[in-house]
Amino acid sequence: MSPANNKPIAYDLILRQGNVMLSPHQIESVDLAIKAGKIAAISAHIPESAAQEINLQGKLISPPFVESHIHLDSALTAGEPRWNQTGTLFEGIKIWQERKQDLTLEDIKNRAIATLKRQAQQGILFVRTHADVSESNLIALEGLLEVREEVKDWMTVQVVAFPQDGIYGNSQNELLLEKALEMGADAVGGIPHYEFTREDGVRSVQRIFELAGKYDRLIDIHCDEIDDDQSRFLEGVAAAAIRTGMGAKVTASHTTALGSYNNAYAFKLIGLLERAQINFIANPLINITLQGRTDTYPKRRGITRVKELWQQGLNVSLGHDCIQDPWYSLGTGNMLDVAHMAVHVCQMTGVAEVGACYAMVTWNGAKTLNLGQNYGLEVGQPANLIVLGTENPYTAIRDRAPVEQVISQGTVLIETVPSTTQCYW
Repeated sequence: MSPANNKPIAYDLILRQGNVMLSPHQIESVDLAIKAGKIAAISAHIPESAAQEINLQGKLISPPFVESHIHLDSALTAGEPRWNQTGTLFEGIKIWQERKQDLTLEDIKNRAIATLKRQAQQGILFVRTHADVSESNLIALEGLLEVREEVKDWMTVQVVAFPQDGIYGNSQNELLLEKALEMGADAVGGIPHYEFTREDGVRSVQRIFELAGKYDRLIDIHCDEIDDDQSRFLEGVAAAAIRTGMGAKVTASHTTALGSYNNAYAFKLIGLLERAQINFIANPLINITLQGRTDTYPKRRGITRVKELWQQGLNVSLGHDCIQDPWYSLGTGNMLDVAHMAVHVCQMTGVAEVGACYAMVTWNGAKTLNLGQNYGLEVGQPANLIVLGTENPYTAIRDRAPVEQVISQGTVLIETVPSTTQCYW
């Protein structure tokens, strides 16, 4: 829509009559104006004009989706060199150990950028990716660091240095992890439940916190991604967060064993987690697929206690984790698919609970990534936002509503024209 000729052009873009999400709990029908890459005005009616105006007629204006947990280095490799026939985490790791021997910089970058473009088309503008740093050439990390720079004009990417084979699974891995931080990784990762022994797992958690303190980095640990009710590294992560005061910078990903703990221990642990105030990431599509594979019936859901953590006021966000790779041959990158699965498998079907699942792929993810003032819809903040073909978060998840406009740093990056259906009855 073009601006009216009799009005001064004060803005670059005005979105008129949109349902603007000012917070996870506040939606207002207002106009939103953008100028010089920032949100310049939010008002019931903006009298000025803009170089471009779009009348949304009540469509939802939301902050962009946040992908809290993805592995871009392995994305789009399903079936290479073979398919995961058991569907287990450990077969996936074994297949990836074979596939990553053939990695090249071009291979990693092409697949990562193709995946990021697919994510952007579905409203994701902030991504945290893990890079396997268990290979001596650190090629996965190098590729994703280059991708981070190449897409920074339209996508914010954080890279976690992730020792897929364990910090102590190989004599060189500890040195490689530190080298990855020196090369510029944004966060320190780990996988304590995959170390050779419980003692190695405990030691790995301690080393992760030491490195994060030394290099002033965030922490994101693959923690207790197993059905074993005796895998209890989460308590060590929480204790380290309390002792260091780093809670807001610490994330425990997966924590699926928490779903298998007996309630007496789980309730005690949740009290510790409340003190620690760390972040949690669940990956519903993958967790429900990989976990519980050794169960007969009753078969466990294989996902952490998302609902209970949320009820205690802890920050929980959601990730896709895998897109067409050795662990999960499906996946499109759509965060509404992730939220939709969470609603079901976490039994969060109440209206407020569905809204909470939407927050887990938006505001909560931003908190996990420590985005601060770079996220949200407030005057003066960067104009990163999406327009969905629906009126509120509940219907967005229910219908997996299409993302019709993606605006990155004030520029309309993507527009999708919804398909139309003709009925002849």
